[in-house]
Amino acid sequence: MRNFIYIFLGGGLGSVMRFLISNYTQKLWHINAFPMGTFVVNISGCFLIGILSAYFLKIDSSLKYLLITGICGGYTTFSTFSAENFSLWQNGNYSILILYALLSLLVGLLMVFLGFQMVKN
Repeated sequence: MRNFIYIFLGGGLGSVMRFLISNYTQKLWHINAFPMGTFVVNISGCFLIGILSAYFLKIDSSLKYLLITGICGGYTTFSTFSAENFSLWQNGNYSILILYALLSLLVGLLMVFLGFQMVKN
């Protein structure tokens, strides 16, 4: 039951963090039609989950439910990412759609790898 509480609390905190960081980033770096706020949240979330995953391979702790499942799960925004890609497609912004999808995937994978490597070594 404690793990469910950790997930619940972490998910709420991660969602609030996503909202604040995404909105602030989008206002700060408004680039025409490119969803920069979601991009920054997704990339930083990938990096964070890489670090946490590598760390919790070394130790077994209930905190992984709070930090990985809860906070990272609430913080990352893949569903929003998918909806924004669909919107770009609907609006005919194909070049931005391709750029956004590829950058998110490639840089996200790279950040998970880098985060994992930082803690693993």
